[in-house]
Amino acid sequence: MAQVSTDPKATCRAVLQRYEDALVGLSRSIHAEPELAFREHRSAAKIADLAEREGFQVERGVAGLDTAFTATYGTGELVVALCAEYDALPEVGHACGHNVIAASSTGTALALREVADQLGITVKLIGTPAEEAGGGKVLMLERGVFDDAAMAMMVHPSPDETCASPSLAIVDLEVTYRGKESHAAAAPHLGVNAADAVTLAQVAIGLARQHLEPKQMVHGIVTNGGAAPNIVPARTSALFYLRAADLESLQRLDNRIRGCFEAGAVGTGCALEVEQVSPVYTELAPDEWLAQAYRAAATELGRCLLSPQEELLRTAGSTDMGNVTRALPGIHPTIAIDCGDAVNHQPEFAAACASPSADRAVLDGALSMAWTAVAAATDSDQRARLLDGVRHRSGSAGGVA
Repeated sequence: MAQVSTDPKATCRAVLQRYEDALVGLSRSIHAEPELAFREHRSAAKIADLAEREGFQVERGVAGLDTAFTATYGTGELVVALCAEYDALPEVGHACGHNVIAASSTGTALALREVADQLGITVKLIGTPAEEAGGGKVLMLERGVFDDAAMAMMVHPSPDETCASPSLAIVDLEVTYRGKESHAAAAPHLGVNAADAVTLAQVAIGLARQHLEPKQMVHGIVTNGGAAPNIVPARTSALFYLRAADLESLQRLDNRIRGCFEAGAVGTGCALEVEQVSPVYTELAPDEWLAQAYRAAATELGRCLLSPQEELLRTAGSTDMGNVTRALPGIHPTIAIDCGDAVNHQPEFAAACASPSADRAVLDGALSMAWTAVAAATDSDQRARLLDGVRHRSGSAGGVA
């Protein structure tokens, strides 16, 4: 390993310059082979294999999840967790840029590896599957993967550059209606139409929108609408996402929308089943000090971030990183890429996530996070605060098996 500079920030920059081709190649490779939630076998292996070659201690299949892993380096008391997402979206691939997230967190891990002893830290790169659907971080949090972490970070590509923008809490509900088949022309009176039940529920939800609280949202798709037009549908299903500013508002929305689902069943005589598909994602609660440290680092690199006031006005999505930031100090900044008028989850944004601008975001995001960790590790008050947080969590919860 190269000789460590007395300036850890300079060392981190030099490391990332040395690994530029490898990190950009990692991002492009993951982008070229998009994989859906809990099926990211190639993507997880690409990152874990690289970390293993670089001297990290890698554990695969952690928390009972085949495509989750941890890669650790160092023995310092302050454990810095770096979250690598790598799942893609159906049909539009990496239209949320998780390839950039994975490569930037890997870059931060490599940069911090060479200053780990100097800073008294342990670097923990965490491969977190199924952010788009499935809540991989929630499951890993519940199963103890973050127990020893003093802080957690990741950086997400976006049209905007932020360090502490809000997100929305979210729950996903799968709705199934069961009726009775019949010939749609010869004997429709003998059928119980499950497709009508979905329609009634959608109408009820549409009428409810006028009365939703600020930042409450409902959107869904019909995943099964029947088999043929001349068969009264006996089974239909739909998937709905419910979002709100916080968990309390989300619970109120959940109660209201379940009433709309019930209206569909009552109005048609169908049986109703409602199943929560994934763990609830909470809203982000970014650590103020870490957010400001990241802002200083990104600004030093020439990135132009929105002001805190502008961040609050930004349209928010949802992420299971919210659960992590509510359990321990963490940040989820966004890093801008050149994407024209495109936004996340559009094919044009997916294309932008394999561009020179996205390649630069990989490296700038990695260095900004590395410098944030350096700032936290070398500030005696913040270091003590972060370590006290780990001890408090361990003492109050006793850890998670």
